[in-house]
Amino acid sequence: MLRVVLTGSECTGKSTLASKLAEHYKVEFVPEYLREYFVMKNGILTVDDVIPIAQGQLLYEKEAAGKGFNPLICDTDIISSIVYAKHYFGVCPDWLEDRLKELQRSIYLLCDIDVQWQADGQRDMPEERDYMQNLFISELESRNIPFQLISGSLTQRTVKSIKLIDRTLAASAK
Repeated sequence: MLRVVLTGSECTGKSTLASKLAEHYKVEFVPEYLREYFVMKNGILTVDDVIPIAQGQLLYEKEAAGKGFNPLICDTDIISSIVYAKHYFGVCPDWLEDRLKELQRSIYLLCDIDVQWQADGQRDMPEERDYMQNLFISELESRNIPFQLISGSLTQRTVKSIKLIDRTLAASAK
């Protein structure tokens, strides 16, 4: 199974792209658990919520993997939990680091900030998009996690992503 992770700052089109890719591959995508958790906590999060959020995300992934989806399209992953924990709380629990090491083969698609920012009640950093995006890039690069920048219109993003995924699937089938 190939795990495809859409990552990047808030409001970069990850969910929209995940939906298009899932439609193309006829699979369900793994949604972002944080959205549900945020509502459940009435929008008030603390450092104590970092691990439960990551656990919920991993549970969503495990459930989708159990259905045999290939590729497994993830609308985020533990890298996001690490970036946001460091940004908002100044710490990253070791538990996140340990879980990251356990994840299977993945390709990371970094959604660019070239789409219009839209408020939704959870997003809170329209002025800091460059800064946050650079945090994601730094986190991936510091861990030697290869990623591909996905930019342009939704159609351009979808076409480029499908080509990358298909190439990786074909290479793993050999």
